[in-house]
Amino acid sequence: MSTLVAEVRAQKLALTEDSLIVDLSDGRSITVPLAWFPRLVHGTPEEISNLRWIGDREGIHWPDLDEDIGVGNLILGQPSGESQDSFRRWLEKRAGERHDI
Repeated sequence: MSTLVAEVRAQKLALTEDSLIVDLSDGRSITVPLAWFPRLVHGTPEEISNLRWIGDREGIHWPDLDEDIGVGNLILGQPSGESQDSFRRWLEKRAGERHDI
């Protein structure tokens, strides 16, 4: 990863119905399709609002969804690298947990 990417930090985060928008410390804003991160698409409003900054705002972590997004990945245009099989298992686990309630 280039030095420039490593120095850029997230300042603000917003989610719309179909986009993730991150304002960066260098003045840029990055907007990516929410579909790039399927766990966010399937998260409840409560799960999505429960986020933590990673390190010195180098990324975002959603503990309830087990999702991490690095600022560098957004800058480089990299969607989630999760395999379809892993995502399918995660969805099945969520469905099972909801039936246990």
